[in-house]
Amino acid sequence: MTFPLHFDFIPYPLWRRRFSTQLSPIATRLTQLISAGRMRLDQPGYIDAVQMAHYLTQWGLLPRGIDAPGARRILENLMVNVALAETVAGAYTPPDTFTGLQIESFDNAACRNSMGETDAAPTNLRLPAQWEPMEAVIVTFPVLYPPLWATHAAMIAAITPVARVDILISKPEWAAAIRLALQDYEIVWQNVRFLHVATNDIWVRDYGPIVGIGADGTRVAIDAIFDPLDTYPQADDDHMPPLWADASDMMSRTFDLHIEGGNIWSDGAGTLIMSEEILHRHAPMTRDDIERGLKQVFAFDKLILTPFLWREETSHVDLVCKLADARTILVGAPTPFRNAERLRATAELFRRETNAASEPYQVIELPMPAPYLNWLVYPVWRSYTNALTINGRVIVPVFGISKDAEALAIYRHAMPDHDIIPINCAASSNGGGAVHCLTKEIPRGA
Repeated sequence: MTFPLHFDFIPYPLWRRRFSTQLSPIATRLTQLISAGRMRLDQPGYIDAVQMAHYLTQWGLLPRGIDAPGARRILENLMVNVALAETVAGAYTPPDTFTGLQIESFDNAACRNSMGETDAAPTNLRLPAQWEPMEAVIVTFPVLYPPLWATHAAMIAAITPVARVDILISKPEWAAAIRLALQDYEIVWQNVRFLHVATNDIWVRDYGPIVGIGADGTRVAIDAIFDPLDTYPQADDDHMPPLWADASDMMSRTFDLHIEGGNIWSDGAGTLIMSEEILHRHAPMTRDDIERGLKQVFAFDKLILTPFLWREETSHVDLVCKLADARTILVGAPTPFRNAERLRATAELFRRETNAASEPYQVIELPMPAPYLNWLVYPVWRSYTNALTINGRVIVPVFGISKDAEALAIYRHAMPDHDIIPINCAASSNGGGAVHCLTKEIPRGA
């Protein structure tokens, strides 16, 4: 059986991609032609209200009843607070005066208890479960990926009634454009913080801070190594956690293992779940070596390693399973192609496993949408386990297919004390992720 073919929007910065020597001139020119408008806004320098209004109009991002001239006038007068985190070398630095946009900016660089003081940060950190109280959720707004604006708007609207949302933006001027474009969504804007931090891409789950809690209640943002792709620049993503921590008055600690946030679930009570990708990332280290490395920072008693999806680029555990609570795990049901056996093995693993408290798991299977091949290059595996639990809500990805209703019904049965909120992730799935990959929760302090 072959993969069905799609030719959908690709949410990656293709214009930054490094191609092979043979293909480089042709591929580079082709991506420049396709991405010309977004490339211009991706360059260093200030974006004025005229440019921003044109971009919003060109991509159909303006609210009803507002045209380009009207958008320009609004952007020239709209004032939005933007926290300026200290940026890495070479990152965009805003001008002293925001000509036209009048963005009121303030600098949080005075928060110095993370940068350069990592030795003071505690270790032996407990990783809270997602169903524990959360203070905030970080998202990197997809300013250069217009088809994803609606997805992020819906996520922000679903989260802000119960938690703060930190919206990371690459240039301060984007704050006014986002505020204008999202004005018709039911967003609690008092619970939104715009934060100017240089990043390379939108998948904040994987490069964002993994926040643990020490025995004294101190929260610490873990800054692990992030460098999974060879074809895209990722230095800014890798540097993001301490910058966010600095702007959030939180300590941070560097960690010399290659860990992405999409490859770790915690029940908050001593159990960590990761995919076997962690072994491949650190070869020739053994499993015992990796567990010892993890315990240099994290407090846990049991590590469970699952299979990962074949031909799926990240190999992360959040595309295979999701903890509903400490004793209930949602697993993707066997689906055609080679991954049927891996998903079946994952379900069987948890049927015979126990958590750190020696409690058996209840395994509940979720439907697994059929995969497809995007532009003959990208295999796309969609997963309903790629969901976010946040303060009594579960933000669940849907894809506009018949299996959506079944998946939502299973969530309502498995997590009856939560509000189940669907978010259309058909566009983001072309980049290999959905709600969980696009968000990073921050636990409350003690």
